[in-house]
Amino acid sequence: MNLNIGKFKMNQKSLIMKSKLFFLFSCFFIQFVSCVNAQSNYVKEGIASFYADKFEGRQTANGEIYYHAKKTAAHKTLPFGSILKVTNLENNKFVVVRVNDRGPFIANRIIDLSKSAARDLGFVESGITRVGIELIASTEDLPDEKSIVEQNYKPAVYYKINIETVSPKGKGVQVASYNNDENVFRLAEMLKNGFNEDVYIESVIIKKQKLYRVIVGNYNSEFQLNSLKNKLSKDFPGCFIVTFKN
Repeated sequence: MNLNIGKFKMNQKSLIMKSKLFFLFSCFFIQFVSCVNAQSNYVKEGIASFYADKFEGRQTANGEIYYHAKKTAAHKTLPFGSILKVTNLENNKFVVVRVNDRGPFIANRIIDLSKSAARDLGFVESGITRVGIELIASTEDLPDEKSIVEQNYKPAVYYKINIETVSPKGKGVQVASYNNDENVFRLAEMLKNGFNEDVYIESVIIKKQKLYRVIVGNYNSEFQLNSLKNKLSKDFPGCFIVTFKN
């Protein structure tokens, strides 16, 4: 298995410099599942509500257990594992959530949010609000790369968003891997701002499919790594610690 790795360290200028990155990935082919209809810019506006207290601890449609504290959501059609940016159009607050359930099954509502997500958006008191939904990335149908034994690595090359090379030596926490580079950069920008950590994107080819891994943090301390992993696992329950390979 041949691997070509490029890691990109995010900084606050990423949105400005993002156009430069398309040059590095000019051969990239965007793939999306049918229910998104191959649209990388899926957006929708409508009414959002949130889970009632009685749903705490119940099983969701994808088999997980619902908890108020996790940033999750129910959507009627988007694939499980989809990462969404949800913006309250009444106050411009936004939150990033992961789809793990189906619903809402009430007319004119487009999404049900966990209570903590609703609290972040500021509409727990009102119960509902008008929101905008933007699909950041979809994880459906990607290979379970955590179970793949990786070998024959070429020396890794790391970049800042402005193409300045860097060489991380420690370990980080991988939160996700996707096959859409533009959406990954948007997710990484939100992680950078939301968790105040260095965020890296690794480009890797597995079984002839190009994937982009999102890795948060760069530490040598096991205590710091486990602390970061525990913090991230509230929103990314499948996250795990990885070693940067140079």
